[in-house]
Amino acid sequence: MEILLAFLVGGAICLVAQLVMDLTPFTVTPAHVLVGFVTGGAVLSALGLYQPLVNIGGAGATIPLSGFGHNLAQGVLEGVRANGLIGAFAGGLQATAAGVVAAVVFGYVMAVIFRPQG
Repeated sequence: MEILLAFLVGGAICLVAQLVMDLTPFTVTPAHVLVGFVTGGAVLSALGLYQPLVNIGGAGATIPLSGFGHNLAQGVLEGVRANGLIGAFAGGLQATAAGVVAAVVFGYVMAVIFRPQG
């Protein structure tokens, strides 16, 4: 059941992104959607609205970019609780560092293995 819920929540998030790109009267690029999702995830997390979605959808809610924004916001809140105002700057970086490093390392490894053209 957890897998089905993750699929449905993650699919719904992706559906929203596709609908925004297809149905808005002005040009919305994937870059706009990416920035909007990170920002939206952070705002919803700060308001306490994203965690219930994570509780229901698990990886379906944490893996999309809105989940990255959620992790940033949670890291900032944790950093502020632990270190005061300086935690507002360091908390988000500490919370997301492992994911960012993994993305960079795996991207580099794939580029070395497959030698992209272009």
